[in-house]
Amino acid sequence: MISLTVFVGALLTFAPAAFARADGGQGWWGESTDKQITDVMFITIGFFPALVLVLSLIQWRLDKRKHARMDAAKARKASPDWRGGW
Repeated sequence: MISLTVFVGALLTFAPAAFARADGGQGWWGESTDKQITDVMFITIGFFPALVLVLSLIQWRLDKRKHARMDAAKARKASPDWRGGW
Protein backbone atom coordinates (compact mmCIF):
# COMPACT_ATOMS: atom_id res chain seq x y z
CA MET A 1 0.00 0.00 0.00
CA ILE A 2 2.87 2.32 0.78
CA SER A 3 4.53 1.66 -2.58
CA LEU A 4 1.27 2.45 -4.38
CA THR A 5 1.01 5.75 -2.49
CA VAL A 6 4.61 6.63 -3.34
CA PHE A 7 4.02 5.72 -7.00
CA VAL A 8 0.88 7.86 -7.27
CA GLY A 9 2.64 10.71 -5.50
CA ALA A 10 5.54 10.53 -7.96
CA LEU A 11 3.12 10.54 -10.89
CA LEU A 12 1.33 13.59 -9.52
CA THR A 13 4.65 15.34 -8.90
CA PHE A 14 5.95 14.86 -12.44
CA ALA A 15 2.63 15.26 -14.31
CA PRO A 16 2.92 19.04 -14.85
CA ALA A 17 6.39 18.61 -16.35
CA ALA A 18 5.08 15.98 -18.74
CA PHE A 19 2.44 18.33 -20.13
CA ALA A 20 4.59 21.48 -20.27
CA ARG A 21 6.67 20.81 -23.34
CA ALA A 22 9.38 23.28 -24.33
CA ASP A 23 8.74 22.86 -28.07
CA GLY A 24 5.22 24.27 -27.97
CA GLY A 25 3.46 20.92 -28.03
CA GLN A 26 4.71 19.84 -31.46
CA GLY A 27 4.92 16.13 -32.15
CA TRP A 28 7.66 14.12 -33.80
CA TRP A 29 6.77 15.45 -37.27
CA GLY A 30 6.27 19.04 -36.30
CA GLU A 31 2.93 20.73 -35.98
CA SER A 32 0.00 18.36 -36.52
CA THR A 33 -2.88 19.24 -38.80
CA ASP A 34 -6.48 18.12 -38.53
CA LYS A 35 -6.05 15.87 -41.58
CA GLN A 36 -3.06 14.09 -40.02
CA ILE A 37 -4.96 13.47 -36.79
CA THR A 38 -8.02 12.26 -38.73
CA ASP A 39 -5.92 9.87 -40.82
CA VAL A 40 -4.19 8.44 -37.74
CA MET A 41 -7.52 7.91 -36.00
CA PHE A 42 -9.00 6.16 -39.06
CA ILE A 43 -5.97 3.86 -39.10
CA THR A 44 -6.49 3.21 -35.38
CA ILE A 45 -10.18 2.45 -35.94
CA GLY A 46 -9.24 -0.01 -38.70
CA PHE A 47 -6.41 -1.60 -36.73
CA PHE A 48 -8.43 -2.93 -33.82
CA PRO A 49 -11.09 -4.80 -35.84
CA ALA A 50 -8.30 -6.23 -38.01
CA LEU A 51 -6.44 -7.34 -34.87
CA VAL A 52 -9.59 -8.99 -33.50
CA LEU A 53 -10.14 -10.73 -36.85
CA VAL A 54 -6.58 -12.07 -37.05
CA LEU A 55 -6.57 -13.28 -33.44
CA SER A 56 -9.99 -14.91 -33.91
CA LEU A 57 -8.78 -16.75 -37.01
CA ILE A 58 -5.72 -17.97 -35.13
CA GLN A 59 -7.90 -19.17 -32.24
CA TRP A 60 -10.30 -20.89 -34.66
CA ARG A 61 -7.41 -22.72 -36.34
CA LEU A 62 -5.96 -23.81 -33.00
CA ASP A 63 -9.37 -25.06 -31.82
CA LYS A 64 -9.79 -26.95 -35.08
CA ARG A 65 -6.44 -28.69 -34.55
CA LYS A 66 -7.32 -29.46 -30.92
CA HIS A 67 -10.62 -31.07 -31.89
CA ALA A 68 -8.92 -33.05 -34.66
CA ARG A 69 -6.41 -34.41 -32.14
CA MET A 70 -9.23 -35.30 -29.72
CA ASP A 71 -11.18 -37.07 -32.48
CA ALA A 72 -8.05 -38.97 -33.55
CA ALA A 73 -7.41 -40.08 -29.95
CA LYS A 74 -11.01 -41.22 -29.62
CA ALA A 75 -10.76 -43.16 -32.90
CA ARG A 76 -7.50 -44.82 -31.78
CA LYS A 77 -9.09 -45.81 -28.49
CA ALA A 78 -12.11 -47.36 -30.25
CA SER A 79 -10.07 -49.16 -32.90
CA PRO A 80 -9.33 -52.82 -32.17
CA ASP A 81 -5.92 -52.50 -33.82
CA TRP A 82 -4.72 -50.12 -31.08
CA ARG A 83 -6.14 -51.83 -28.00
CA GLY A 84 -2.90 -53.57 -27.12
CA GLY A 85 -2.11 -57.15 -26.44
CA TRP A 86 -0.85 -59.80 -28.82
